Amino acid sequence: MTPHIAFLGLGEAGSAIAGGLSARVTGYDPVWDGRPSPFTAAATPAEAVAGAQVIVALTAAVDAPAALESALGHTAEGAVYLDLSTGGTDLKRELADTAAAHGLLFAEGVLMAPVLRLRERTPALAAGPGAAKAAGVLTSCGMDLTALGARVGEAAARKLLRSIVVKGLTALMVESLRVAESEGLGDWCYDHLVETLTELDGDVVAKLLDGTVRHSVRRVEEMEAAAAMAKAAGESGAMAEATVEILRTVPLRGVPKAAP
Repeated sequence: MTPHIAFLGLGEAGSAIAGGLSARVTGYDPVWDGRPSPFTAAATPAEAVAGAQVIVALTAAVDAPAALESALGHTAEGAVYLDLSTGGTDLKRELADTAAAHGLLFAEGVLMAPVLRLRERTPALAAGPGAAKAAGVLTSCGMDLTALGARVGEAAARKLLRSIVVKGLTALMVESLRVAESEGLGDWCYDHLVETLTELDGDVVAKLLDGTVRHSVRRVEEMEAAAAMAKAAGESGAMAEATVEILRTVPLRGVPKAAP
């Protein structure tokens, strides 16, 4: 029997994933433009979710509670509601509580890579009481969804921890390249960034953390100078100053133990 999957939210990510699944797919989006698609666009959320085994909500975080509310009372018995919004752990737990109060099996999930290139094969994580069931159904339809366990919030936490690294690193690169341009060193700085990131592996990460413990005072002074250079170049130096604040905590708190 062909699985029935419903989507609430047919934006860029939702329509890209929904369009590639080997399943009967229905979906709803209040601003859907009616273009021809391999899925059926429903007129209402109730129509979209009726009879679906898994409801995938792919909305902005601010719209996630309303999306869940629109499905309540209209889902099939045993259906799983999978929220893939970009919300934090508190929001995911609030959604889980709402779903549980209405007898709806819930899972929260996250997409771990940009969707447009991989579409339905975009790596995704899910957690919560409905995670295993959602992963079983959606993986059979072509998604790359891994169930982590029953603890609501774990998937969102992993996504946000990754974001601290990836988005924080991006901000550091932007700041350093802007300052480098003002110093006439833009090309050198870009090449150095690429070389440094290419060399990263587990040993390098461990050495960076260990070296920070042993040389935290010197590194604070170095980053204070870097922040001053950024400001002299007309930049805020926000990332350099934030680095100073973190490094100042190391003598008292140390650093988390690096994984072997």
